[in-house]
Amino acid sequence: MSESAGRKAVLAAFFANLAIAITKFFAAFISGSAAMLAEAVHSVADTLNQLLLLAGAKRAKKAPDKDHPFGYGRVRYLYAFVVAVVLFSVGGVFSIFEGISKFREPHTIEMWWIPIVVLVVAIIIESFSIRVAIRESRPLKGDKSWWEFVKTSKSPELPVVLFEDAAALVGLVFALFGVGLTVITGNGLFDAVATILIGLLLIVVAMVLVIEVSSLLVGEGANEKDLSAIEAAFLNTRGVDRIIHMKTLYMGPDEMMVGAKISISAEKKVREVAAIINVAEAKVRSAVPHAKTIYVEPDVWRDPTEIPLTEEIVLLSSD
Repeated sequence: MSESAGRKAVLAAFFANLAIAITKFFAAFISGSAAMLAEAVHSVADTLNQLLLLAGAKRAKKAPDKDHPFGYGRVRYLYAFVVAVVLFSVGGVFSIFEGISKFREPHTIEMWWIPIVVLVVAIIIESFSIRVAIRESRPLKGDKSWWEFVKTSKSPELPVVLFEDAAALVGLVFALFGVGLTVITGNGLFDAVATILIGLLLIVVAMVLVIEVSSLLVGEGANEKDLSAIEAAFLNTRGVDRIIHMKTLYMGPDEMMVGAKISISAEKKVREVAAIINVAEAKVRSAVPHAKTIYVEPDVWRDPTEIPLTEEIVLLSSD
């Protein structure tokens, strides 16, 4: 579900940004507005970013192989990280340099009505794009706030598109004010200031995305809800006395690995132990469907403060 929703949001953003980029470049060329040029480059960066997200989603579907036995699911995190870097370098840094250049040599805007019309149209199109992203995100967001959704989402596409579209709308407002004030006052410094503000906005958004996606790249475990469900699935399996320890790790947005050591009665036979483990795994997958890779180690619980069992002492002394 997250992959399908993410793809719809990315495609909507791609076509919107492509159309906006073309019109912005035309308006920037005709009017000479630095803010409009910064917005055009911003839209190009966003368009390239959507292509990267789509490419990452496609590559993530590759089947596991010898070199990557757990598959390519985390490739989506890598491509999302590259998106943040592109947004920072191509969008943010370029806009700041362009703004500083125009600040040193300000000039008035020619054919002022063209950039204003283009900016208004761009705001309308960008609003449609972010509306799609919000609509596709709502079923996954649930009762969380939007910030909590971005912080906890394991699917990188929707948070990236939400951030990009929000930044695009704010950037368009900056550009509209910059162009408008330049037209009204005849002072090109307003256009330059708007351009610098757009660059700073993109850099801030890029840094937030870098921080969030970096956490996914390093490796995140299950959230509290899924963790509780997994623990309950193990403990509700007849024959499982307790969970000695357990770890989880997302191998991709829709695939989680679970490793657990569980305590089973020492009186159980091997066949009984195997049956208990199989039932426990089935219950975990039923409770948390994206827990697709599960490794369970049976053991016999004992208090770690106590003296080791006799059998263990014999084994250790024979080494």
